[in-house]
Amino acid sequence: MTQATRTRYRVGGMDCGACATKIENAVSRVPGVSEVGASYTAGTLNVTHDDVPFAAIQRAIKPLGYSLAPDGATAASDASGGHDHPRGHDHFELGDGPWWKTPKAILALTCGIAMLAAWLVGMVVPDIGHEAFLLALLVGLIPVGRRAIAGAMTGSPFSIETLMTIAAIGAVIIGATEEAAMVVLLFLIGEVLEGVAASRARASIKGLADLVPKTALLVDGDSTTEVAAASLALNAIIMVRPGDRIPADGTITQGQSAIDEAPVTGESVPKTKQPGDAVFAGTINTDAVLHIRVTATASDNTIARVVQLVEEAQESKAPTARFIDDFSRYYTPGVLVVGALVATLPPLVLGQSWSEWVYKGLAILLIGCPCALVISTPAAIAAALSAGARRGLLLKGGAVLERLHTITTVALDKTGTLTQGKPQVTDIHPVARPLPRILSLAAALETGSSHPLALAILARAKADGVPVPPSAAAHAIPGKGLSARVGGEEIFLGSAVAAAQRVAFTPELDTLINRYTDAGKTVSVLLAGDEIAGVIAMRDEPRADARAGLDALKQINVDVIMLTGDNARTAAAIGADLGITVRADLMPQDKQTIVRDLQASGQIVAKIGDGINDAPALAAADIGIAMGGGTDVALETADAAILHGRVTDIADMIGLSRATMTNIWQNISVALGLKVVFLITTIAGITGLWPAILADTGATVLVTLNAMRLLGWRPR
Repeated sequence: MTQATRTRYRVGGMDCGACATKIENAVSRVPGVSEVGASYTAGTLNVTHDDVPFAAIQRAIKPLGYSLAPDGATAASDASGGHDHPRGHDHFELGDGPWWKTPKAILALTCGIAMLAAWLVGMVVPDIGHEAFLLALLVGLIPVGRRAIAGAMTGSPFSIETLMTIAAIGAVIIGATEEAAMVVLLFLIGEVLEGVAASRARASIKGLADLVPKTALLVDGDSTTEVAAASLALNAIIMVRPGDRIPADGTITQGQSAIDEAPVTGESVPKTKQPGDAVFAGTINTDAVLHIRVTATASDNTIARVVQLVEEAQESKAPTARFIDDFSRYYTPGVLVVGALVATLPPLVLGQSWSEWVYKGLAILLIGCPCALVISTPAAIAAALSAGARRGLLLKGGAVLERLHTITTVALDKTGTLTQGKPQVTDIHPVARPLPRILSLAAALETGSSHPLALAILARAKADGVPVPPSAAAHAIPGKGLSARVGGEEIFLGSAVAAAQRVAFTPELDTLINRYTDAGKTVSVLLAGDEIAGVIAMRDEPRADARAGLDALKQINVDVIMLTGDNARTAAAIGADLGITVRADLMPQDKQTIVRDLQASGQIVAKIGDGINDAPALAAADIGIAMGGGTDVALETADAAILHGRVTDIADMIGLSRATMTNIWQNISVALGLKVVFLITTIAGITGLWPAILADTGATVLVTLNAMRLLGWRPR
């Protein structure tokens, strides 16, 4: 048995939910295709198939007026016509040129000019005014009718084109040709606006990809060569000048500069980076020349991964969108039935005028078009996913975005999530040497070590600008500390227990060390010869915004709890500083059990973590969120990711979800509310055909514009 293959394509001209449905119906009929999913927001088509060639998929959608290209290529609609598909289809891919040059806009303009000409002819020669408007109507209706027939033949008989064609032909039959022509023109204008809005949503993601420059300066010995950024290999050395965007993810090998990460992370304050620090593609070097070693290829850099995640998220439908899709399958045939009943029952049962009620029935067909309703959710979801991604908030699909607004409890890891993930020197207590000398001697012993505590001491020495003298005869004493000769003195740096075995401590020093230990700090004691030089305390400190982030969650009525594998004393000290409930000394399975217990008590739980030990709990939670810089396992297991590790971003992510759900319900209310109003006014004889198409086209445009407001969403 042939193994099924999943192939991803780019589709040109797909700019609404109805387009996606028609494509899905057509492709699902191709022999060998087992599953198909189209996303108008991402402009993509995913097909699971048994060795079905590209040409077969292409043939299925060409009659509908769409074009197809392999993923990674650009799909632009083939509107030039050909022997194997109808000529002049008016779907197109916006973005490759001005919107007014697209086939859809040209058709709307042509129809508008034909309408104007018909009106002028009617003014000059009233006897042929009706025929003139009929010709103007055909200019717009023939392409729409052709698409309706193609849709019916490929499994979409109840498309908006079908309703439009029936209404227009019916209007001509009852003598309302002028109104029918106006309705078709309004419909075509509405489609142009719809396409522009869909293009804007896609452009936000394209804009993210465009942050990465197209070229890079490759360093080769003493010379540099300009090359395509996409061609950079791993470990290549590139030069980035002040003011330039960084063309690849990498590590600084030479130079120190402030990096503006706002385009990628939204962080407003540039960060000073130096040799050994990581930098991201798309960020801006502001101060000095940097040499950077490339650590990720163009297809795997931070921006590329963000774009891929967002597009995959847009391809997965949210629960509300799936419900509305299912609802519209029954809704559209229902509209046809209602329209037919309105057109026939009053004349048949009550003896009313046929022309009056057929007219009203045709208007109801237009009012009932489900476009605005179908687009209400995916448009908002796509805009929200794009807005989140531009601010470092990645969500893997509409379902995750919808679920987030219901979260009642957030369970956070400590190390690397609430804290910075690396110890820092918090206290230096001088005893027999001044503070700078203590730091200088300690740094002399730790030079060359990669131990986290050693790195903390070396970082503090560098920050304070103290000299680091050379050491001699340095050696480690297993389980106790380090020893070396510095400036003729025998220096020892080790744990308080090891130091106490060498030198007696005063009661005051014992009290100080106990106080540091109770605060969750690791204590090292520096001995110079036989006397205590001083005490150094270190701790993995909370992130600068940790307290603000937890307070923000509490303000939106979300409970918080810390789940950590760290020891109870350290965890309790951090918890007390941050005002958070703590569960400590936990194994990975213990964290998962606590999450399940919270769920069993009725809580909807989001788990935040960054390490392999968080993966089981991330998977068990209702929503798992990986913290920036986390392990690949955490990022793969999680439903969402916070790229730049701000604790305040957790509340912002929930806020984005709540804003999105509010937007969706506004859209649904507009879509259904306008239909109800125009349904009543049409049956009452107040409004007619062209206001009816405004009920659909107007609602679609309003819903799309409202959804696009989410592109401008800003965190708290």
